Amino acid sequence: MKTLYIDCGMGVAGDMLTGALLDLLDEHGQTEFLNEINEALAGKAVVTAERETKCGVKGLHVHVTIDGEEEGHEHHHHDGGHHHHHHNGIKEIRELIDAMPLSETVRYNARKIFDGIAEAEAEVHGQDMEHIHFHEVGTVDAVADVVGVCLLMEKLAPEDVICSPINVGGGTVKCAHGILPVPAPATEILLRGLPWYEGEIKAELCTPTGAALVLWFVNEFDSVPMMTVERTGYGMGTKEFERLNAVRVLLGERSDEREFLTELSCNLDDMTGEEIGFAMERLLEAGALDVWTTAIGMKKNRPGVMLSVLCRGDQENDLTRCLFRHTTTLGVRCKNAVRRTLERSFRKAETPWGEVTVKQAEGWGVKREKPEYEDLAKIAREQGLSLREVKEQIK
Repeated sequence: MKTLYIDCGMGVAGDMLTGALLDLLDEHGQTEFLNEINEALAGKAVVTAERETKCGVKGLHVHVTIDGEEEGHEHHHHDGGHHHHHHNGIKEIRELIDAMPLSETVRYNARKIFDGIAEAEAEVHGQDMEHIHFHEVGTVDAVADVVGVCLLMEKLAPEDVICSPINVGGGTVKCAHGILPVPAPATEILLRGLPWYEGEIKAELCTPTGAALVLWFVNEFDSVPMMTVERTGYGMGTKEFERLNAVRVLLGERSDEREFLTELSCNLDDMTGEEIGFAMERLLEAGALDVWTTAIGMKKNRPGVMLSVLCRGDQENDLTRCLFRHTTTLGVRCKNAVRRTLERSFRKAETPWGEVTVKQAEGWGVKREKPEYEDLAKIAREQGLSLREVKEQIK
C-alpha cells in the first residue's frame, strides 16, 4: 500500500508541509506544481520554492509573496507580531477557492479544511463561523498553503497517511488578540482527539493551518510503520533552532499490511445444513468479510458445527444480532484477530469471446493472479466450453 508518513517532531505548519510534499516530486513535477498553483492564485500571490540546507540537511523552503512582499505570518513558526493586510471571512475564502482552475477534489478538500479552521475560530470567539474574520489564517498566503497541500496530495495519491504525535512547542504566541499560550486556542481545538505534546522549544511549532491539514488528511497516528521508503522530503521553516526546523515526510510501500478485525463464533448441533447455509448467506449480506464452518464434537459426543464470522470492529453488534436471529445458538464468542493481506488489484484481459476480469495479488515476496469465476463461467456456458479451455485463451 502506498503510504505517506508525516514526521511532526518539530510541529507542522502549512508552508512547511507544502515544502516537504513538494520535495517528494522530481524537478519537472516541482515546476509543474508551481505553475499550477500560481495559475490558480491568479496573481493574488506568488508561490516559489527555494532549496536550503539546515543542520546539514537539504530541503525546500516555500515562499508566498503578496505584492512582492513575503508576509510575516504564522505559517513560519512566527511568534512575533502579525502583519496581515487581508481579513477575509469564510464566504470570501470559499469563493476564492471555487474560482480556481483545479479539480473538484482539490477544491473540496481545501473548502473543508478552511471550514474546520472557521469552526475552531468560531468556538474560540463564541460566534457563528459565517461571521468569523480570520486574522491568523484567513489571507491569500494561507489559501496558497492549504490549496498547495491539497494539490500535492492529489499528485502523490497516497492510499494511507500516517502521522507522528505532534510537537506543538511551548511558551506563548503573540496574536491579533494578545499574548496566548501555545498551542493557541484555535489550534488546541483542532488538535482535540489527536496525540500532541509540549516540547522543550518555547515557540509555536504547530499552527492552526498545520493542525487543520493533518486533521483532514491523516488516517492514523503512530510511529513509522514497517515500510519500504522510496522518497523522503523536507519542508523547511524560517526560524533557526538547535534542532532541524523542518517537517519530514516519507513516501513508500507498507510491508506490514495488518487489519485488526473481530472473529465471532458459535457452536451448533440442532440445525440442518440448509438452515446453516441460509444463515451464512444472511451474514455475508450483512457485511461479514468471511463466513465459514468447522466440524466439531460437542457434549455427549454429539457431532456439531462451529459457525465463524470475520468482521470489522464496527460490524460486531450487527453481525452478533444476525447470528442470534438466524441460528439456534444461545451464546456468541468474540475475539480480536489480526489479518495480513496481499495488496489486491484488478485488470481486464482479452479472450476470443470478450473481456474477463483478472484479480491480481502482490506482496510478501509473492505475486499471483486469478481470473474471476463468474466471467469464466458465463463464457463457458455460452460457448459450450470447459473453464479450463476458457482460461487457456486469456491474454
